[in-house]
Amino acid sequence: MTQMASDGEERRVYRWGMVIDLDKCTGCQACVVACRAENNIPFAGEEQAQMGRAIFWIRIMPVLEGEYPRVRQRFIPVPCQQCDNPPCIKVCPVGATYKNNEGVVSQVYARCIGCRFCTVACPYTVRNFNWYSPQWPEGMDRYLNPDVPVRPRGVVEKCSFCSQRIREARMRAEEENRPVRDGEVVPACVQTCPADAMFFGDLNDPDSTVSRLARSRRAFRLQEELGTNPKVIYLGEEDWDAKA
Repeated sequence: MTQMASDGEERRVYRWGMVIDLDKCTGCQACVVACRAENNIPFAGEEQAQMGRAIFWIRIMPVLEGEYPRVRQRFIPVPCQQCDNPPCIKVCPVGATYKNNEGVVSQVYARCIGCRFCTVACPYTVRNFNWYSPQWPEGMDRYLNPDVPVRPRGVVEKCSFCSQRIREARMRAEEENRPVRDGEVVPACVQTCPADAMFFGDLNDPDSTVSRLARSRRAFRLQEELGTNPKVIYLGEEDWDAKA
C-alpha cells in the first residue's frame, strides 16, 4: 500500500504485524529473555516480584486443552497485541499512548503520568506500571541497549514491536531508495525463537510471510470478539478452526 506524501512522491505505508505458530512454540521463554535484554526491561527482584511488580513485555501463557487423562499443555506467547482499535488510547487523559502511522501502539514516556487507565482498559494485560526505580543485577547495567531509553519510575511501559529495529530498517531502506524488504525487520523475540514459531512483517504487503500466514485457516486472534482487531495473529491446530 502506498500514499502520496507532501512532496508529491508516493511512499510505502507499512502495517506491522506478527504471526505466532502455536504448534511450534515450546514455551522455552527465549523470547522473554531476548525482549528483556533488547528493551532494557528492569529486573524486579525477589521482594518486588512477591508483591506482583515484575515487569515483562511478553509473557508465556500456559493453556491446558482436552480432558483427563488426555490433557495437553500449550504455550501462548502474549506481547502487546498492537490493536487497530486499541481501547488503551481512548482512555489516556494526556495522550501518552497513541497508534502511529504504521499501526504500532506506542508510548510517550515523558508524557505519561502513571494514572494506569490504559492498563485497566487493556483486555490482554500486557501493560506494566513501573512501581520502582529501574534496577539491574551488578554489572548488567553495562549491557543496556543504547538505542532504547530507560524508563523512569511512575510510567506505563509495553511492547513496541522493537520500534528501534523498525526505525533502523526504514532509514536504511530510505537511504537506498527502496521499500523495506520482507524479513528485513526482525524483533528480538522473533530473532531468538529457537523453534522458528514467530514471524514479523508488513500486513499491507499481500505477498509477505505474515500476510500469507494470516490468511491461513489456522489463523485466529485473542479475544477477537471484543473488536480490538489485534495485529498479532496465532496459528492453532486444524481442530482449533471452529474455536477461531
